[in-house]
Amino acid sequence: MERTRIDATELWTLLGSPGGAPPLSRCATVGSTSMAGQIVEEIRLTTHAGDIPGTVIRPDGPGPFPAILYCHAHGNRYDIGRRELLEGRPALQDPPYGPLLAARGYLVFCIDVAGFGERHAEGAESALAKEALWRGRTLLGDMLANLSAALDHLCDRPDVDRARIATFGISMGATHAYWLAALDTRIAAAAHLCVFSNIAGLIEAGQHDLHGIYMTVPGLLNRCDMSDVAALVAPRPQLVGVGATDPLTPPGALEPALATLRSAYAEAPERLNVLVSPETGHVETKEMRDAVLTFLDRSIGQSEPGRISL
Repeated sequence: MERTRIDATELWTLLGSPGGAPPLSRCATVGSTSMAGQIVEEIRLTTHAGDIPGTVIRPDGPGPFPAILYCHAHGNRYDIGRRELLEGRPALQDPPYGPLLAARGYLVFCIDVAGFGERHAEGAESALAKEALWRGRTLLGDMLANLSAALDHLCDRPDVDRARIATFGISMGATHAYWLAALDTRIAAAAHLCVFSNIAGLIEAGQHDLHGIYMTVPGLLNRCDMSDVAALVAPRPQLVGVGATDPLTPPGALEPALATLRSAYAEAPERLNVLVSPETGHVETKEMRDAVLTFLDRSIGQSEPGRISL
């Protein structure tokens, strides 16, 4: 059916946060260590929802550095959370992204979103999602509000070039990466792996239940689909990486989503980069890793953000 273009204000309302994410209240650095010319900081953000633990890894020096808000994955590993930044996970290539990106000159920040890492004690995903829905919110909205507070922190740091902040993630982290970029224009570029497809197509294929309940946004399909959300990132640079055999990105859900996204970038096609790995599933490939690093270097890793041609 014909739909009018959705905007960030309406998306926040559908997520159960009319008016957008509450601002960060305060933050504190609770620990700092040095390793191999890099600094690792442990951060505590204070928000309306309580305290959020986070980890920063950055080059040793004053900056300002381009920054990446790193969004951790799900993978039914509620214990990993932000540890993914420094330790990686099976779906990702080695080495872990945190030290790799810091070595390339980036400041990288990852938090534990609701229900993961140190915050797993707050409750199981299903319990958190049900509570949020009963209260008129969504767990996805709560997670994005967490990440919005993390973005506030990055923008407040004197060692961050706030004009050069990108999001990145795989799987759940990928959903977070492009949704937050759609909701907040402070993000200059977004890279995401192994998740992009339309929910309507997944429902038709009977594969929507592979996603966690955190991703459920009541009424979203009455207004738009995931590709319409990602389209709000345009014309800012965006990288989409998927595996052709990934059950979360089957052709019937992926191809219409890519068509919508390409249409959104019609006036700046060089700023949309799509990589479909023909023989792999829900994992990062070496080709994807190389594409992510090149994308970040060319979109935010230089003095004039937004100029990219892969």
